[in-house]
Amino acid sequence: MHGPFAQAFVYLLAAVLAVPLAKRLGLGSVLGYLLAGVVIGPSALRLVGNDGGNVMDFAEFGVVMMLFLVGLELKPALLWRMRGPIFGLGGLQIAATAVVVGGAGMALGLSWMTALAVGLMLAMSSTAIALQTLGEKGLLKTPGGEASFAVLLFQDMAVIPILAVLPLLAIARPPAAGEEGALHGLPGWEKALLVLAAVATVVAGGRFLLPPIFRYIAATRLREMFTATALLLVIGIALLMQKVGLSAALGTFLAGVVLAESEYRHQLEADIEPFKGLLLGLFFISVGAGIDFSFIVQKPLLVGGCVLAMLVLKGVVLLGLGRVFRLETNQTLLFTVALAQGGEFAFVLFRFAAQQGVIGDELGRLLVAVVAVSMAVSPFLFTAYDKFISPRFVTRLPPREPDAIDEHGNPVILAGFGRFGHIVGRLLRANGLGTTVLDHDPDQVATLRRFGLKSFYGDASRLDLLHAAGAGSAQLFVLATDDDAKSLEIIETVKKHFPHLRIFARASSRQHAYQLLRLGIDDVYRETLGSSLELGIAALCALGVSHASARRSARLFHKLDEASVRAMATVNEEADEYTSLARQHIENLERVLQADRDSHGATRAAGAGTERPTN
Repeated sequence: MHGPFAQAFVYLLAAVLAVPLAKRLGLGSVLGYLLAGVVIGPSALRLVGNDGGNVMDFAEFGVVMMLFLVGLELKPALLWRMRGPIFGLGGLQIAATAVVVGGAGMALGLSWMTALAVGLMLAMSSTAIALQTLGEKGLLKTPGGEASFAVLLFQDMAVIPILAVLPLLAIARPPAAGEEGALHGLPGWEKALLVLAAVATVVAGGRFLLPPIFRYIAATRLREMFTATALLLVIGIALLMQKVGLSAALGTFLAGVVLAESEYRHQLEADIEPFKGLLLGLFFISVGAGIDFSFIVQKPLLVGGCVLAMLVLKGVVLLGLGRVFRLETNQTLLFTVALAQGGEFAFVLFRFAAQQGVIGDELGRLLVAVVAVSMAVSPFLFTAYDKFISPRFVTRLPPREPDAIDEHGNPVILAGFGRFGHIVGRLLRANGLGTTVLDHDPDQVATLRRFGLKSFYGDASRLDLLHAAGAGSAQLFVLATDDDAKSLEIIETVKKHFPHLRIFARASSRQHAYQLLRLGIDDVYRETLGSSLELGIAALCALGVSHASARRSARLFHKLDEASVRAMATVNEEADEYTSLARQHIENLERVLQADRDSHGATRAAGAGTERPTN
């Protein structure tokens, strides 16, 4: 398919079809994008990449914006706070991997310059895959996750010096046809100096020119102008870097770093963030479409062996670093699994290295295939870690015994002392009413005791604990736990063994209220209803409705809505009758409130819009 609209349609359709399927199969969105690219690429349906051009060119803007956002997130405060793991662990990972992989390359016959370049490029890991997978699995805050984040952050920053070093490792070659740029024809050391000079120019220009420009744009108060200015800046710097023969990725990354300290950084992030996921998806689809499967089919043992060798060599380095930095065994293995694959920055470095004559075309094709296959294998490594490695390191502590309860004869038992229950308990105790508090979260119990709020650890659904708490002589049972399923279990136990207790129950939602009512609980209190009505009263008053009218309207709303909940609790929520009954109650409520307003005449207060209620 030809034309920009046709190409865009193909890429977006592939993403919409493949990514949700991959997520449903537990493969992750990144692998979904890669597979989508494979399907539409020259190796399968041939919908893209058939015109002889490099399919990666279509992803150039995605790479540019990705690197801009990475640079924008490099906050100096974060770098300083994590300086030890970032520069220590991250620096050692890059250096050790470059030496180990480079040594293997030399053993296979590569020159030391090419081998070192390959080692530096393969030291990169996939930020998108690692961070997204760790985030999805809730592992980012673990020691292994934090170590992975530090290394990935250093790798992102290391792209700049690697881009500066690569021209020094170039092998002499005849100039390619159509080769352009200020670097053409210069010796390696002059190329490196030009790279550093361009970096310094972008940083200095951004430091002194960008603030007044963004100040001028901010004065227009047009949000789209901010987005347009950011895009103009990114593309302009990218073109400038290309003009002198450097990588556009380097320029956009620098632009983000320069703006990281700007007072407009948050606005820029908010404006550009919606594009981030889609552009990353575009990049990965293009990577998948750009994989040369004919090369893999021709040399499967070579590609497979190189993938395995890279995973093993990087894995050995990562395992060693985990030991050096005293990570626990399971966290060291997580750290290794997260970073063993190749990274998206490697594709950027491959292209730059090929342009500078550091690697040949045949080696470039092999490296692209190796990194792409390693990225595709990465989700399976995480799955293996989850199923076979992580469970072996789970420490199964014996269950904690409930606290011995030394309060007896209190008229109230309160189950659940979280954000809802502790307000109820404090109010009761402030009015001199003895309340025995039970909570199933030991950390919550310990925290509250530090503030002088006495509670006891234990499961309120246990009959022996209820007896110890004095349920046999108490008058009232307040159920305020935040676990809906547990609350139903507690109610069944209390109603069966202590039928004399009056139960006041917290409902986390309308559906939970239905369940409580169906168990015969009359005193059900939805946790958000009261505060929602208070906010509604304040909103009415702010719009000029008198405080008395607003209060009366809220009371009427409360009465009608409670009646609606009790009526609808008798109907199956899956039945068509439920929807019809809900519509009737909504219409009836609005009709009754309108009639109330009509019967009481004008409700606007004098000085409409200025009155505020006193709460």
